[in-house]
Amino acid sequence: MGKIAYSESLIRKIFDTLSAHIVIIDDQGRILATNAAWDRFSGENRLTGQMDFKGMNYLTVCETATEDGAEDAKNVAGGIRDVIENKCREFLYDYPCHSPGGKQWFYMRAVRMEDSDGVRVIISHEDITELKLAQEALQSHQESLEEKNQSLEEANIALKVLIRQGETDKAEMEQRFLTHIKTFVLPYINKLKAGNLKERDMTLLGLLEDQLNGVVTPLMQQLSNAQVMLTPQEMQVAALVKEGRTSAEIADILYISEATVSFHRRNLRSKLGLQNRQTNLRSFLLSMS
Repeated sequence: MGKIAYSESLIRKIFDTLSAHIVIIDDQGRILATNAAWDRFSGENRLTGQMDFKGMNYLTVCETATEDGAEDAKNVAGGIRDVIENKCREFLYDYPCHSPGGKQWFYMRAVRMEDSDGVRVIISHEDITELKLAQEALQSHQESLEEKNQSLEEANIALKVLIRQGETDKAEMEQRFLTHIKTFVLPYINKLKAGNLKERDMTLLGLLEDQLNGVVTPLMQQLSNAQVMLTPQEMQVAALVKEGRTSAEIADILYISEATVSFHRRNLRSKLGLQNRQTNLRSFLLSMS
């Protein structure tokens, strides 16, 4: 099949129907032709006072630019010269070209062609404004999400700090309450029990002591989990041992003899399975907290 011949007018019509703004220059940078899209954009944005660009030097205009976008213009000129000198086959560049009508961005492509008439460079400018605006919107959305995520992380950290502080405050309050009860309440109950009370009063006092022991003994749950059954007084002794009290101090607080304290200590070691005498009872009780 032979080559299909196209008339110059048909080629021109095809050239003018392209949406990209196209200009063709020679190896000196002189404009040889522009399409309708190029002329229309130039007229709408008043890039020049004339409509016939033929003969104007594209490279000179770029290299002598001094207003906004001058740096982009010089980069474009350098890239096109590389194409003319055959340092590269094509040059690609995207740049802003904002006008009074609004923001605009273009994607430029310069391609080298060579025939019997010499070197030609076809330069096309595609409007990529919608793509850039979409990218800006996406970037703004991502930054907003990152800010919200950062705020959530900071709030989460602050919440954890508050929870830890609340737990610490709660533990300290409970410890003060327990210490107060064991130091200033239970000993007086024991002293009352040693007095001459009626049977009914002794029963009520015993009930009160049992209830207090159920509240103040911090080891109750741990010992229960370990399936260790202790008497109320053994729980009292265990709690005081854990605090670091000596046998003499425990005896005075609970209003019992030191021999009784030693008896309870031995029972505690036995029930807790501490057969090795090298194992410290207080250290073991602390490890259960």
